[in-house]
Amino acid sequence: MYERIFTIVIDSVGIGAMPDAHEYGDAGTNTLANIARHEGGIQLPNLESLGIGNLTDIEGVAPVERARGRYARMKEISAGKDTMTGHWELMGLKVTEPFRTFTETGFPDELIETLERRTGRNIVGNKAASGTAILDELGEHQLKTGDLIVYTSADSVLQIAAHEEKIGLDDLYEACEIARELTRAEAYKIGRVIARPFLGERKGEFTRTANRKDYALKPYGRTTLNFLEDAGYDVIGFGKIEDIYDGEGITESHKQKDNVEGMENFTAYADRAFKGLAYLNLVDFDAKYGHRRDSKGYKEALETFDSQLPALMDKLGRRDLLIITADHGNDPTHAGTDHTREYVPLLIYSPALSGGSLPERESFADLAATISDNFNVEHPPYGKSFLDFLS
Repeated sequence: MYERIFTIVIDSVGIGAMPDAHEYGDAGTNTLANIARHEGGIQLPNLESLGIGNLTDIEGVAPVERARGRYARMKEISAGKDTMTGHWELMGLKVTEPFRTFTETGFPDELIETLERRTGRNIVGNKAASGTAILDELGEHQLKTGDLIVYTSADSVLQIAAHEEKIGLDDLYEACEIARELTRAEAYKIGRVIARPFLGERKGEFTRTANRKDYALKPYGRTTLNFLEDAGYDVIGFGKIEDIYDGEGITESHKQKDNVEGMENFTAYADRAFKGLAYLNLVDFDAKYGHRRDSKGYKEALETFDSQLPALMDKLGRRDLLIITADHGNDPTHAGTDHTREYVPLLIYSPALSGGSLPERESFADLAATISDNFNVEHPPYGKSFLDFLS
């Protein structure tokens, strides 16, 4: 048994269209390979050594004959391609109905009117928009009026942007709590409400701050996180992990301002004595680069992540296991701004583990089954353990 499992979700780093990708408008997508092709290659020597180049053709990343770790592709069995769907499946659930999106229409009038009445503030925006673009459009208006900026994206989200000094964090968070209460109704079924605080005085100078807060639906069932907590193991969430599971099964949580700080915090935590799961989400790949269709920024962020890996790997002992995976794709070379329906990588490393391929995993939930199996706790409803390959 491994005493500590370090799991990193490199958010949205898909490695090729799944067989049903055409049903989502995502035929031909491959986040990692298409970034490399579009940018004239990518340098990921540490991920290469773990076998990521054996999973898909990546310009600049070679397949290796003797990988330092185990590697495989994983399929998604849930309906959808969003953050919560992917993460919930990674911990053992299957989402059969996608969360609702309001990308084309904005939110229904009755929801906006109720939110205005309950918050005591007018609402502007109510459309799909980039977080930076809508601040340029409406930030000065908010400073003059105190109106709340509500917007959405290709995800199942309702986002409320408010100036930290004009509106204040307390009022912003209260507005989001009201929105979360209202959107639990089946008529809306929105996956997340997100508080988006910002600062600045004029168009072109507004910047979002690190005081973002997510209000997610609770998972519909118990996950491996719950079973670990029940058994007395540590479950430490980094980044937005606690928000994605609405705190379910999380025993300790740490926020981060960006990917680099997230990896620094995660690596520092490897010096701590704990027994259980340390679980990190690196959201910048998705939020800053995938949705904004910025393949250059995405490439550079991946290369930075790769350069940070050795510091973590060097701290791991023979009773430690490192797992790197993703929750969906977000191909920045694809049309639109939505996530993409893709396979995700599964890269596994331990000083005690020999390298080589694993059989393709039929569900993201195989990760949950393996973690449950390792710690001898109850298995979630879905997934098949691959622990026997890790001895």
